Amino acid sequence: LPLCSRSLDLSARPLRRLPAPVCALRHLHKLYVSGVGLREVPDELAALRHLRTLALDGNELMEVPEALCCLPRLVHLYLGRNGLQGLPPAFARLQSLRSLWLEGNFVARFPRALLSLPGLRSLQLGDNRLARLPAALPRMAGLRALWLYGNRFEAFPPALLRAAQLRVLDLDRNRIARFPDLTPLRGLRLLCYDRNPARAPPRTGPDVRLVGEGARELMEARSQSLQAQREQEQEEEGAAAEAAPPPGSPLPEGGSATRCPRGT
Repeated sequence: LPLCSRSLDLSARPLRRLPAPVCALRHLHKLYVSGVGLREVPDELAALRHLRTLALDGNELMEVPEALCCLPRLVHLYLGRNGLQGLPPAFARLQSLRSLWLEGNFVARFPRALLSLPGLRSLQLGDNRLARLPAALPRMAGLRALWLYGNRFEAFPPALLRAAQLRVLDLDRNRIARFPDLTPLRGLRLLCYDRNPARAPPRTGPDVRLVGEGARELMEARSQSLQAQREQEQEEEGAAAEAAPPPGSPLPEGGSATRCPRGT
């Protein structure tokens, strides 16, 4: 490959270690090494300081390589389906990161390093072993989409009630028996709650699309209620228009114009 290459895809090729020449591509912007059986990443990866997208998903990594934490321009990172149990503190250096995929690992505690990434917008933590979230989660002010399906939540995480910036929330396949009132989450637009023991759909704002058992009936009822409300408002407006006298018509006998009191 020429040294000026901007994108390199090594996916689906058996590799145990990233070839050293790859780390000589200093102007590389995108590197895909998915599903190759990778077990380690060389320290020389830190030389790829222009890298914006890195895909290491579907490999055999047991920990996040230290060199990965030295990529200042990294925006999209895919680490799903490895053997990871957490993230190192140095992960907080990735201040340019906007989307992180960690699905299908063995994460049992929410990585604290993520709380130091206020610019992170999309976080994929599905199919892990999480049972709770830190109270400081709302500190992630940029977070818009959070996937938590297939974890071990037995109750709705209280921290999420203060995450008003969320637009997408996926809690499918957990053990939540009851959902609180979610109307305070005014930014929410999509909520997935299917395959939980909860018997009733969550209560949400009118702009939220629901995905789960009973969601279709709820959405239909909500739509019918909204339509009925609009029809009633139109009828009231029409009745008010008919009752109003035409412009320029005289006042009824004995009537007088209301005089507003003069301000003191």
